[in-house]
Amino acid sequence: MKKTLFFGSPAYLRLHRMQLEVEMPKANAEKKSSLTTIPIEDIGIVVLEHPQITISLNALSQLMESGAVIITCDSKHMPNGILFPMDGHTLQSKRYRDQIEASLPLKKQLWAQTVKQKIQNQARALMKQGVDVMPLLRWSTEVKSGDVENHEARAAAWYWPRLFKNFESIQTASDDDTLPFEYDDFVRDRYGDWPNALLNYGYAVLRAVVARALVGSGLLPALGIHHRNQYNAYCLADDIMEPFRPSVDVLVCEILRDYPPKRASYQAQTLTPELKRRLLSIPVMDVLWENQRSPLQAAVQRTTASLTSCFSGSSRQISYPELV
Repeated sequence: MKKTLFFGSPAYLRLHRMQLEVEMPKANAEKKSSLTTIPIEDIGIVVLEHPQITISLNALSQLMESGAVIITCDSKHMPNGILFPMDGHTLQSKRYRDQIEASLPLKKQLWAQTVKQKIQNQARALMKQGVDVMPLLRWSTEVKSGDVENHEARAAAWYWPRLFKNFESIQTASDDDTLPFEYDDFVRDRYGDWPNALLNYGYAVLRAVVARALVGSGLLPALGIHHRNQYNAYCLADDIMEPFRPSVDVLVCEILRDYPPKRASYQAQTLTPELKRRLLSIPVMDVLWENQRSPLQAAVQRTTASLTSCFSGSSRQISYPELV
């Protein structure tokens, strides 16, 4: 399984004998710089967060050649860019042609399958919170080609206010500043209040995993089956990641239970290094593939492989995993 590397402090990254050599500058005059090496072929994702990180062109080039994805972060420490290989498959041009020539009816069928699995996984996420999910299960069976009745939006409107609803207040004798879980009025918004920041970060990691798998399968992440924003370079990644999003939602629920927000700082909650480490575990989270547990990263690769079969005409069914 490929590793995810996170760099949140100053570092020098360079290539040395097919190893990524990482030098962490000394914090003060009394400490020496630390030096670590990681085999390039073991690396799947590299997250560069600190502004004082230097990476050599040789290291970048070799990471791309090995199929790694690099995520850059902005001044607020949120992912804002993805760098992935241009040449990810030996049959690249054929896969491109198949994808470009895919018929509209096929794309509509694939999107309906995607929405159906997303809603079913949302239902499983809510089951973990003790919520009655009969409406979601019913809507998942009613999705038509192209989701013309927009069951995805209907399910989302029902799902988000309930995801955190049954969280119990967590109070301890040693910490009476803990904020009760009162998210009945939660609204999913990219720029919204906490815990939206947790969801945003998790989805950015998931997006990188999906983009990497698409490139590895010889597909164009920009050419979607449903998303068509001309300014979005990851339309297909945004399509394919939809059924995987509930896995991130469940992880965020676990994080909120383990790290309940404080009253004094509720409006200024930040993503601490520990929270980021939890979110960077997304590639190795378990999902169910044909009733067997599988790391999410491997399941995404199987999903993108099934998508190439659909584009080539050998199948009309895209395969998605279920939420554990």
